[in-house]
Amino acid sequence: MNKDTHSTSYYPVGKLPQEDLMELLQSQHTEAPRVILGPGLGRDAAVINFGERYLVTKSDPITFATDEIGWYVVHVNANDIACLGASPLWFIATLLLPEGKTNKAMINTIAEQIHTGCTEVGAVLVGGHTEITHGLNRPIAIGTMFGEVHPDKLVRSDGAQPGDKLILTKGIAVEGTALLAREAKEHLKSTVPEDLLTRAAHFLHDPGISVVQDAAIIHASGEVHAMHDPTEGGVATGLREITEAAGVGAVIEADALPIFPETRTLCQALHLDPLGVIASGALLASVAPQDAAPILSALQTADIPAAIIGTVRKTPGVVIHDTSGEHPLPIFQRDEIARLFEK
Repeated sequence: MNKDTHSTSYYPVGKLPQEDLMELLQSQHTEAPRVILGPGLGRDAAVINFGERYLVTKSDPITFATDEIGWYVVHVNANDIACLGASPLWFIATLLLPEGKTNKAMINTIAEQIHTGCTEVGAVLVGGHTEITHGLNRPIAIGTMFGEVHPDKLVRSDGAQPGDKLILTKGIAVEGTALLAREAKEHLKSTVPEDLLTRAAHFLHDPGISVVQDAAIIHASGEVHAMHDPTEGGVATGLREITEAAGVGAVIEADALPIFPETRTLCQALHLDPLGVIASGALLASVAPQDAAPILSALQTADIPAAIIGTVRKTPGVVIHDTSGEHPLPIFQRDEIARLFEK
């Protein structure tokens, strides 16, 4: 789409196109001496120098899901704090609630979910905002998480190096599988077995969307150069973000990608590509090649499945290698679930 056409067209549901996001960030960029890590492609949290400690902060909403949003919004924000090697500590919640549909029971439920989520990640709720908002047909939760890390322990999101091994924990796509089973249940129940839908809906908790433990184990078990929580746009977009942030590329082994059987079944039923389905719950880590095996062993000891899915290389771009050779990894301008919900 050329610039003139793009400027007069409405965006579809989902993230801003990467080229427009980069243009926006570059036009608004301001140097600040205490900002260690500011906005950029693949940078999901900011880092600010507070002397002996770095403050790490992240803000993210829950827009696709309607179920368990209070618990959900805590974990997706905590994940990005953990990816920088930091500990999530303080949480602020903004709740936008639908007019004519909000009652005390809904408020109490969301509040309990936030409390549970904070307890699970070791954070506390320290503030926020709640309102009944005109024009909404469902609740929307927006979270901001703060954490801290010692400067020597910071893992930069743009630190991937040629030769690194790329590790993926759990599998593709934990969050998307749960969302599809929960939000598209009525559409799916005529073609997908009920027990599979029940199992997939529980993916939020088992294997779970939190990567806080995954990140802590990887950080403690070897030399890690970058970690990234792939969310909208799936693992394919996460791989592009972690490599583009560092100015490198990668070769991904097709037969090494761990796609859950439940995910394959739901995606086939809905004509979606699992690689482009929102993927919180998996953690991408770019690690020194000599430390890949010890890191995998440590994850296995903690009962966290993980696999080496590829190698970082100097040549920009991400390719996938299969029996027929190398091909460009699919590009998803927006998440597959956003495309589905738009329909």
